[in-house]
Amino acid sequence: MMRKETILSLLILAMAVFFAVKLFVFNEVTEPEALDYAAKFKKDNKIYSVPIPAKLDFAGERVPLEHFDVRESLDRELHVNVYWQSQTMLFFKKASKFFPIIEPILKENGIPDDFKYLAVIESGLMGVVSPAGATGYWQFMKATGKEFGLEINSEVDERYHIEKSTEAACKYLKKSYKKYSNWTMVAAAYNAGNTGIAKQVKRQKQKAYYDLLLGDETGRYVFRILAVKEIMSNSSKYGFTFRSNDLYHLPEYKTVVLDSSVTNFANYAIHYKTNYKVLKNLNPWLRTTKLTNTSKKKYTIKIPVNRK
Repeated sequence: MMRKETILSLLILAMAVFFAVKLFVFNEVTEPEALDYAAKFKKDNKIYSVPIPAKLDFAGERVPLEHFDVRESLDRELHVNVYWQSQTMLFFKKASKFFPIIEPILKENGIPDDFKYLAVIESGLMGVVSPAGATGYWQFMKATGKEFGLEINSEVDERYHIEKSTEAACKYLKKSYKKYSNWTMVAAAYNAGNTGIAKQVKRQKQKAYYDLLLGDETGRYVFRILAVKEIMSNSSKYGFTFRSNDLYHLPEYKTVVLDSSVTNFANYAIHYKTNYKVLKNLNPWLRTTKLTNTSKKKYTIKIPVNRK
């Protein structure tokens, strides 16, 4: 006689085979159904080529779309950003939160409004760190950030400070404009560096970005800005639909001036009836749980009024 364990094992095996066969039969389609499925796929699953706009400019400077190489470069970035829907939708959401901060700072410093899209492609409006070490909303390297007035140390990193890093970016952009007198070249130089762009201008004997042969990253850079500008300026044209409450907004907050050291920001947050997580969300430039401020420097801290 078979042992009970053997009988039980055979029963389990039989049931597994049964369900596997049922699953196969369930997923299997007959030949007529397969033809119908192919027809439906062909009819319903249509992916369209993104139309290139008739005209486009960056910071008031015309884009020469009549040039085949310019059209193809723009076409590539339009397709990448239109069909990478999740990322581009997040651009819309985050822009609603940060553009109201960035736009007036650009205007006050005489920087064209289009440079807000440079921040979008640099960081996605997030406090990210690149493999090379570029950090924050405007992706400053440590030395460059310090050169343009940002405090960067183990406790404070103002590359994560949306207002101060935007001010620093304006200083950088104005310095570049004095060199090139052309905003498109300024944008390219933000990626490749003024030295890198100047080297290619001298080497190729061309002064316009659209006439320079550049490396893949810088060669795509301005076209990425142009594509994001075009899509974000014409959301419905490119199929992006959202409601006002789908977008992100800064929570209501008040500011307090801090001119002393803080031994523990978790306790500091509790004192203001919030928590460390929310405090850091509004003040990401505070990099640790403490602040050694022996010089009595004044810092402005955003304190949430509520989390709604």
